[in-house]
Amino acid sequence: MENVEFELEGDYVELNQLLKLVGLCDSGGAGKALVAEGLVTVDGQVELRKTCKIRAGQRVECDGVAIAVLPATSG
Repeated sequence: MENVEFELEGDYVELNQLLKLVGLCDSGGAGKALVAEGLVTVDGQVELRKTCKIRAGQRVECDGVAIAVLPATSG
């Protein structure tokens, strides 16, 4: 499994947007489709809410890629 780190810029990122931002899909709509098909897990559980708020410390997995969501670094 490939590991990717994503640095959060605000309090949260919507799940479909996260998938787009890390390059797993080309658009937020494509990200929603991945979620709707049950292909995405958040902290080990299948997540079906397309715009679920993903916060620092959570782990998202999809298509053989594990995304560690990190808090923004200051400065």
